[in-house]
Amino acid sequence: NETKVMYFILLGFPTTGERRLLLFSALLLVYLLTVLENFLIILIIRNNHSLQKPMYFFLGNLSFLEIWYVSVIEPKMIRDVLSRDKRISFQGCMAQLHFFVTLVCTEYVLLAVMAYDRFVAICKPLRYPLLMSHKLCAQLVAACWMCGLTTSSIKLGFIGRLSFCDVEEINHYFCDISPLLNISCSDSSLAELVDFTLALLVIMLPLCTVVASYICILFTVMKIPSSQGRQKAFSTCSSHLTVVILFYSTTLFTYAHPKLMYTYRANKVVSVLYTVVVPLLNPLIYCLRNKEVRLAMRKTFTCRR
Repeated sequence: NETKVMYFILLGFPTTGERRLLLFSALLLVYLLTVLENFLIILIIRNNHSLQKPMYFFLGNLSFLEIWYVSVIEPKMIRDVLSRDKRISFQGCMAQLHFFVTLVCTEYVLLAVMAYDRFVAICKPLRYPLLMSHKLCAQLVAACWMCGLTTSSIKLGFIGRLSFCDVEEINHYFCDISPLLNISCSDSSLAELVDFTLALLVIMLPLCTVVASYICILFTVMKIPSSQGRQKAFSTCSSHLTVVILFYSTTLFTYAHPKLMYTYRANKVVSVLYTVVVPLLNPLIYCLRNKEVRLAMRKTFTCRR
């Protein structure tokens, strides 16, 4: 790497006075709530025998992933709100980018695996225990992490070769792909092409899996004669489908063409949605819309009291 830049300056969100303190408090509260919510979901799933099912095994892994997902970005972002020194070293920037891309890509694939799990549970209920064995579930989760790690390593391999000359300022609150491609003083066309190709594969293939799974689920549910049976089948999917819509809709356009998105002022606002808001909402969606999780939560806290 021939870069002359030893560090970058993350501009973040320019605020002054009371607004800075208010933003700091809000971000800190959201971060602590997100970690607490996801930790509670892991604890509830682990301590309740009724939740020892593939669906909740994947949910526990999603919560584990999101604890790290927010911890890669938000502590630095919260610190920079009050600090005058907003620098991040070149190595630190590459490390943050590597972990963030790994976690994002892993979540894409994990959400697709969760959709497949719902497909098997509703469309092939008699074969569900055989098809979704503990061994297969563990292998699927391992494959999700491997896919995320491999994709991130390839992307970082090309982005890390770029040269960064005199431009130190990044108009973002964390080291993302789009700002790094835009401030590079070398030809970034190959890195952009690789990033675009991998983004399409990692986003579109899981998205197609999700869409295909829910189309099959819809046709199967519509064949159920009783309205109560249809409602019960839909209720097991509604939480996951809501999470999928939130996550995919906020990241799809950003990572389908990252260099173009950086030119828009709304890019940081969209980034806040999938790095701060969505991880905060996901545990609430699963708790509020899932009867089994609510009952298990009540049971856990009642026993502890």
